[in-house]
Amino acid sequence: MFSGIVEEAAVVVDIQKDKGNVHFTLECTFTNELKVDQSISHNGVCLTVVDIKGDTYTVTAIKETLEVSNLGKLKIGDKVNLERSMIMDGRLDGHIVQGHVDQTAICESVREADGSWYFKFSYEFDKEMAKKGYLTVDKGSVTVNGVSLTVVNPTENTFEVAIIPYTYDYTNFHQIEKGTMVNLEFDIIGKYISRILALRD
Repeated sequence: MFSGIVEEAAVVVDIQKDKGNVHFTLECTFTNELKVDQSISHNGVCLTVVDIKGDTYTVTAIKETLEVSNLGKLKIGDKVNLERSMIMDGRLDGHIVQGHVDQTAICESVREADGSWYFKFSYEFDKEMAKKGYLTVDKGSVTVNGVSLTVVNPTENTFEVAIIPYTYDYTNFHQIEKGTMVNLEFDIIGKYISRILALRD
């Protein structure tokens, strides 16, 4: 379980393919605090630490994960948003995030707004999935590359998010431009509500 509050944008230092799997090795400042079998969110995808060496650690993404997320497009030198799992004794600063990417989206535009930025994303809309809560609502929560954000100006298949300078600088949002693919996780509370309402019909 995560909150969508990114701790660090780590750098990919090695990528190794192993049949249908891919092993990603990353370098981050808190590697010495990690342990094998620990769960970490990578661009919103929950992955397990499988090896630790010095300042780097390795995680493995299976074929299914690579197909539904943007991890398969990572290159050496790319930055990945990291968040360790929540400690359940403090404030929930973001929203409840599972680390299960629902689908990807494409950045349609980036516009500066007096020191902040508005990013517009589009995603494939499916009416049946929308009935199950896979959609965005105005002022609702959405996770983009593991970052908990508030939705503005949603349409059937697009939405915008406002990014403050801190988030822009300390996550990989500063690398996102028109055409960039990102990972989406829709709000789990919305999914539960949609499911409950469907069962009442």
